[in-house]
Amino acid sequence: MKLSELSCGANGIVTSLSELPSATRKKLMVMGMLPDTQVTVVRLAPLGDPLQVRVRGVDIALRKQIAANIEVEVR
Repeated sequence: MKLSELSCGANGIVTSLSELPSATRKKLMVMGMLPDTQVTVVRLAPLGDPLQVRVRGVDIALRKQIAANIEVEVR
């Protein structure tokens, strides 16, 4: 499942960032979004873009296009 498909308040475990461009992947990994890390969708903007996710206690705003390239497993 893609991160962009999770509903507000849902949790997931990051399984893959491989579909992202290298520079974007590196920036997200520096911010703590690594494989096998739990992410929570905190809220969605009124028009659906961007979405706010919580990773390791830090909130990150992600464009829907970027979130659509992050694979997660719902738990």
